[in-house]
Amino acid sequence: MTRSRSGRAARRAARADGAGSGPTSAIWPGIEGGRYRPIPQDGIAAIHDTALRILAEVGMARATPRCIDTVTAAGGGVTEQGRLLFPREMVERVLATAGRGFKLYGQKPEHDLDPSGTRIHLGTSGAAVHIIDSDTREVRDSTLQDLYDMARLAEALPNIHMFQRTVVARDLIDPHEMELNTAYACALGTAKPIGTSFSSAQTMRDAIDIFHRIAGGEAAWRARPFCCVSTCFVVPPLTFAEEALSIIECAADTGTPLKLVSAGQAGATSPAPLAGAVAQQTAEVLAGLVYVNLLNPGHPALFGALPFVSDLRTGAMSGGSAEQGVLMAACAQMAQFYGIPCAVSAGMTDSKMPDFQAGYEKGITELLSALAGANLIYEAAGMYGSLLAASKESFVLDNDLIGSVLRATRGIDVTEDTLAFDVIREVCTNGPGHFLGADQTLNRMQSDYYYPALADRRTPQEWGDAGGDDLLEQARARTRALLAEPVPDHVSHEIDAEIRRAYPIRLPHPARGIHAA
Repeated sequence: MTRSRSGRAARRAARADGAGSGPTSAIWPGIEGGRYRPIPQDGIAAIHDTALRILAEVGMARATPRCIDTVTAAGGGVTEQGRLLFPREMVERVLATAGRGFKLYGQKPEHDLDPSGTRIHLGTSGAAVHIIDSDTREVRDSTLQDLYDMARLAEALPNIHMFQRTVVARDLIDPHEMELNTAYACALGTAKPIGTSFSSAQTMRDAIDIFHRIAGGEAAWRARPFCCVSTCFVVPPLTFAEEALSIIECAADTGTPLKLVSAGQAGATSPAPLAGAVAQQTAEVLAGLVYVNLLNPGHPALFGALPFVSDLRTGAMSGGSAEQGVLMAACAQMAQFYGIPCAVSAGMTDSKMPDFQAGYEKGITELLSALAGANLIYEAAGMYGSLLAASKESFVLDNDLIGSVLRATRGIDVTEDTLAFDVIREVCTNGPGHFLGADQTLNRMQSDYYYPALADRRTPQEWGDAGGDDLLEQARARTRALLAEPVPDHVSHEIDAEIRRAYPIRLPHPARGIHAA
């Protein structure tokens, strides 16, 4: 027993002090997935064919005059009921011009993401209206300060690769001010790629002016746009959200990346069979891709087919269901069929607290999406109650979970070295009969294994002797410690002051070196 514990201590000492903070060399952003394929190859072709039939024969309702003129000039048509039709030949022709191979940029180049092929990245998203305190179980309205704190947590936690707006700043009443402050809080809180959404093109233009100032001018912004605007441009089934079409137009005009989102609920606003839900959402996203590429060929736009799941017993959204993970994996396959970077949603647990239900629902939906090679997995950190609530300490917990998902997705490297024949022979014929002290074991501790920061791997006796501390309390303590660190300083005092003179920024900005929580 003494030798065993002594050996364990030596192995811990041999490991770098930062082990567990992630990512180690065992994981990294952009690991390739693609091993899980819920749709068979002939099924992909059938869904594609059905999506094109939907666009050509059913079409989209409530297109704006500019959208109608643009699409009909390219070969589209309009039915007697006013539905805009997208002929198969036109869709395939325009899709050939769609943006591929683009990056999502951070304010710092080390945070740039490459969402090509089956490379995976996980981050946040949502529009939660509540904050859950896991200690007191209090549920309260979310605020602008909460949003900024979450951006800071995303900045500090290495397995969260991008930060899209997580909560609604309900302490701001005016929509224009709320959306401007949301955009700025995201950009101020993290230098990683950010995302948000807008309800009007004018607010979006004002926010992009803020981004110009941060980037160093319009040309610098167009070269490295660090915000991807999410637009739910469809009201399923097959109806354009008219104001959102102006967001697409603004993005095409300003060089702003887009996440084109269609989010029907299977059994409610899209068909109950999962294949039909994927086909409808694929058709809807293709309509958006056609429009933005007619406006600006090659525009960076993410394939955001997001069929959500309804609990058909009640009609309630079931974001943590196994079907949700399967649907996201299927949509990743469709995006790969078109060669367009995709955005999916996973981690949207139906649980209201960081508990057992949250753990298994987050784990299964995120892992299925990652194994399928979904390029950008949103809602992967912090979300509860089917996107109605968020938790700050869950960022810390989910950072561990995401690291494990990334490591599982990486798989196993098979080489002459990793097969370890010579090491096996040496240990068994000349060595101690175990591999604990082997040089290869020490050398591979970081390259092959991921060490979660908080997960408790002590024996029950060791845990009890130490006081039986609770994982959630550890997460709360870690969250408090992160928010007590100096605020990020990637936006200079001078630019911050310039933006505050030009726009009604409501977020207090403490002196650098002072925490904001």
